[in-house]
Amino acid sequence: MTHLSRRNFLKTSAIVGAGAGFVPYFHTPDALAYTDPKNRLRMGCIGVGSMGRLDMMYFNDLVDIVAVCDVDKEYGLASVLKCGFGRKKGDEVVLPDTYTDYRRVLEREDIDCVMIATPDHWHTKIAVEALQAGKHVFCEKPLTLTLEENIVIRKAAEKYDRVFQVGTMQRCFRNEFMLAALIVRGGFLGEIKNVVVDIGTSPSSPEIPKAPVPESLDWNMWLGQAPYVDYIASGLKPAASWEYRTSPRPEFGRGHFQFRWWYEYSGGKFTDWGAHHIDIALWALNRQTIGSGPVEIDGTDSVHPVEFRDGYPLVDNRYNTATDFNIYHRFDDGMVMNVCSRSRDGNGVLFEGTKGRIHVSRGRVKGKLIEEGIAEEFKPEDYLALNNGVPFDENAAGRRNQDHAYWENKCNWIRCIREGGKPISDVASHVQCAHLCHLSGIAARLKRKIQWDSLAEKIVGDDLAASFFARPQRKGFEIPEV
Repeated sequence: MTHLSRRNFLKTSAIVGAGAGFVPYFHTPDALAYTDPKNRLRMGCIGVGSMGRLDMMYFNDLVDIVAVCDVDKEYGLASVLKCGFGRKKGDEVVLPDTYTDYRRVLEREDIDCVMIATPDHWHTKIAVEALQAGKHVFCEKPLTLTLEENIVIRKAAEKYDRVFQVGTMQRCFRNEFMLAALIVRGGFLGEIKNVVVDIGTSPSSPEIPKAPVPESLDWNMWLGQAPYVDYIASGLKPAASWEYRTSPRPEFGRGHFQFRWWYEYSGGKFTDWGAHHIDIALWALNRQTIGSGPVEIDGTDSVHPVEFRDGYPLVDNRYNTATDFNIYHRFDDGMVMNVCSRSRDGNGVLFEGTKGRIHVSRGRVKGKLIEEGIAEEFKPEDYLALNNGVPFDENAAGRRNQDHAYWENKCNWIRCIREGGKPISDVASHVQCAHLCHLSGIAARLKRKIQWDSLAEKIVGDDLAASFFARPQRKGFEIPEV
C-alpha cells in the first residue's frame, strides 16, 4: 500500500521533534485518512461475540470491514444486520460477507488485516495462519493458551513480519497506566520491592447438565484443539444489549462468554484480568525481555471450586478455574509480585518502592506523589517514548478515558501498518506477561512452588509442572509449525 507523503512527514517530524524538545502530541483524524474510501484498509473479523463486536464498533470508523466470521451463525449474522458494519460505497453501506470458517477469510487476497476475538484457545492457531497468509493481525488478549504457544506466536510474528497488535488497551490510558509507568521507570519510587496485582475473583457454578447444541452453533469447531466434550448449559437469561442476540443465552455453561472459567479454553482471572494488570506491572518495571522473568512462582495459597488431582479437575460439569488466590512471583533481585484475587487497594496494580508507593487502576492513580503533582514532571515526549515513538491520535468525536484507550489502541495499529513502527502492545513484550499468567495458573493448579528458568523459558526441577508447558491438540486442529 502506498504511503502518502503527508503521513511520512508526520512520522518523521515526530521523531525529529522528540530530539528538539517538540513533539506533536495529538493528530487530527486526517492523519490516518480513515475518511477516504480509496485509502482504507480492508478487514476480516474473526470471532464476533461480546469483545469482537465491541472491537468492530471502533474499527468500523477506521477500516472497511468486508468479512465477518463466527462459528455461531447467530452472532455473525446479527453483527452484520444490526450494527451496520461494512464499507461505504457512495451513500450506501455494503454489508460484509459472513462465514463460519475463518479459513475462508484468510484465503481472500483482498483482505489486508484481521481482527481475532475468538475464545482464547483459538487465538494462536488463527493468528499464525493469518500471518502466514500475509495479513496484519489484531488479536484480543490473552494472546495464548499455553507457554508453548507463547514461543510459537512470538516466532511467527518475527518470521512473517506483519504488524501485530495485542488488544491490551490499558497501555493507552495516558492519565493512569502511562503515568504510572513513567513514575516507576523514572525512579521516583526508588527501588521497587513489592508489587501487588489485584485481578479479582472468578465465579463458581452449580453442576451444569448436558443440553442440546444450539442450531446456530458449530460445536465441534468451537472446541477446536480442546478435547471433544458434550455441550452443557443451564439457566437462561436475556441477552445483554451489546450481544445483539435474538435469543436468551445460558446463565452457566461451556461456550461463548463462559469459556474463560474453564482451564480447557482459558485460565480464569489469571489470563482474563491478568493479561491486563500483569502486563502493566511488567511494562512499568521494564521487565519484558527474555530472561527478566521470575525465578519462583508460589501457588500454595489458591482455591478452586472443584477437586483437583495432579493439576487436573476431577469434575467436568462445573467451572474449574481458581476462585481465590495469592500467587507470589519472586525475582532474582528480591522483588516479589503478588498476583491476587483480593487486596487492600482493590483492582489494579500497587507499586511499593524504597521512596514511596502508588496504586493505579482504570480511572485513577493514587499516592502521595500524585497529590504533590508528579504528573507535571512529564512532557509529551515522555509519553511518546512509551508509545515507541508512534504519534498519538485524537479523533473528532472527543473520546475520553476507557473509550479513548480502546480507540487509541486501534489507531496505533493502523498507523503502524500504514507508516511503519512498533505497535504499543507488541507480541514480544506481551509474551512475557503471558508467561506469568500461565505460570500463575500452573502453580495454582498444583498448589505448590515451581521454578522458572526465564532465560531458557522453561519450568525446571518438576516434571509434573513442566508437563503443563504444552497441551495435546486435537487431530485436525493442530497449530502450524513455524
